[in-house]
Amino acid sequence: MTFDDITENGKLWAVRFNGEPENELSKLFAKWNDTDWLRSFFIENIDDLSSYFKIMDITQAVKDTIEDSDELECVFLDLSPEADLSMFFRPLSNSETSDVMLQKEKARLKRRLRHSSWLRLYAIKLVSGVYIITGGAIKLTATMQEREHTRNELTKLEKVHRYLLEENITDDIGFMEYLND
Repeated sequence: MTFDDITENGKLWAVRFNGEPENELSKLFAKWNDTDWLRSFFIENIDDLSSYFKIMDITQAVKDTIEDSDELECVFLDLSPEADLSMFFRPLSNSETSDVMLQKEKARLKRRLRHSSWLRLYAIKLVSGVYIITGGAIKLTATMQEREHTRNELTKLEKVHRYLLEENITDDIGFMEYLND
């Protein structure tokens, strides 16, 4: 497991799992802009799309996803050095309110005109404002446990969390020391 510095200022990182040519953030944006992949995804998940979001038009779902992906990409890849990433991330569990060490978090766009965005980025917070992206998903259900593709994201979050703890990384200072070794 390695980590790519996305913003080149040490505030946003993305995990690259062993043997993978791209980090998780790059892979996500490639998928979320691939109309063939998106069309297949929405056909496979049409029941969730229609029941949770009341959308039956797969072409519109693909367009909305690409628009949201472009906006998310602009937000996260064009950050100024002064940007506060903690404005975008929230605890993974909606019931969590306190800060915990290596907290699992999520980010999404604010409300859209037609419906809420279903795109999610998942990350581990090293300290406020410093995050490691572990993956992301198109979330069409109330909880992540309901579908395999979102359960896989929980698994990746836990894998990175465990790896950081095994390497005695508990904050951004420990992370930088780890990278410099």
